[in-house]
Amino acid sequence: MTDAASQPTARPNLVGTLIDEDRLWQRHEALGAIGGTPKGGVNRQALTAEEAVARKLIAGWAKELGFGIATDPIGNMFIRREGTDPTATPVVSGSHIDTQPTGGKYDGAYGVLAAFEVLESLERAGVKTRRPLEAAIWMNEEGSRFQPGCVGSGVFVGKKELEPMLDMQDRAGISVREALVPVLEATPEATQRPLNTPIHAYLEAHIEQGPRLEAEGLQIGIVTSIQGMRRFEIDIEGEEAHAGTTPRKSRKDALSAAVRIIAALEELMHDPDDVVRFTVGRLEVSPGSPNVVPGHVHFSIDFRHPDTKVLKERGDAVERIAVEKGAPCPVTVKGFGTNPPVHFPTDIVDTVRRGAARLELPSMDMPSGAGHDAGLISAVAPVGMVFVPCVKGISHNELERASAADLAAGTRVLAEAMVELANS
Repeated sequence: MTDAASQPTARPNLVGTLIDEDRLWQRHEALGAIGGTPKGGVNRQALTAEEAVARKLIAGWAKELGFGIATDPIGNMFIRREGTDPTATPVVSGSHIDTQPTGGKYDGAYGVLAAFEVLESLERAGVKTRRPLEAAIWMNEEGSRFQPGCVGSGVFVGKKELEPMLDMQDRAGISVREALVPVLEATPEATQRPLNTPIHAYLEAHIEQGPRLEAEGLQIGIVTSIQGMRRFEIDIEGEEAHAGTTPRKSRKDALSAAVRIIAALEELMHDPDDVVRFTVGRLEVSPGSPNVVPGHVHFSIDFRHPDTKVLKERGDAVERIAVEKGAPCPVTVKGFGTNPPVHFPTDIVDTVRRGAARLELPSMDMPSGAGHDAGLISAVAPVGMVFVPCVKGISHNELERASAADLAAGTRVLAEAMVELANS
């Protein structure tokens, strides 16, 4: 991590120099306290009471500065600073504020607070832009409470249908439609806007969630693409039986079937170059009694790769392997969407790169291993991303950390790129 290096030595008239590092850090501390955990992380899952409080806090900051506040039918929230041309479409930046159950302070929240800091810094300095600038909070990016993830951005661009997403339920049987009501009530000042409002360009600042920037001693990653992803959920129906009296050869053990399936899928996904990302992140065994043969197993699969062909060929083999290896237990495989790899437009990537260069902040080009709302927004607008380091690459973890200097450096680059695009 760097400290003083984030203080730019470039020309003082650059808008990136307006970013207030301490204010940005304090905003992270304030937001991170909502749903804060004893280990220093955050549990602020989508559409919970904690997210409602967080939205209210951000809306309060926006009201103090005279910014507009709006929400759409799926619960995305937008903070707007007007431009000088009332007919111009906005430059939008943002991310999400929902977290994993044991998440960190910076995943998603940094992108929202960086975008807000750009708007605030320009407003306090009296810097005008031709196009409006907006900070977006996309609903349910993480997909921890409601599956799938990236619901807000997906519905916004039309990749996901509104009504089925509103009817989606969490494990307690609460639907998105029901959970949205108290969250939207927390910001009564927000106006309503339709889905898929036009965007001139979209930028997203984010912690890297990997170790490369820290290893290279760099503060800025210029993101060129997002790798593709496929997700599955697998259910295995076995037969409950007495653990002491039922011979193994006559059992229909759902957990044994799951072990065989996962082992075969691990073999399918083996990659000597270590590019494939394959994860079984959830495994539930029923009835969960020590002396009962498991009668049902449910588990999830997260499979990612930057190549569309590999994503299709290996992903398409999941169901066949699961059914074969699960026998004699019946197996059901459900796919929960495919996000193809996204390659960012060269002109937007170059805009971000120019911002870093003007600020004399060394950078490197890199792909994103994680999925982001930017990947969905690319369906309706040109997109780009800025990465900053996180300590040891740790993310989706209460130990997730980033330095104030690095967060400010990325926000300065974001400011330069947003203003350049807003005056185009």
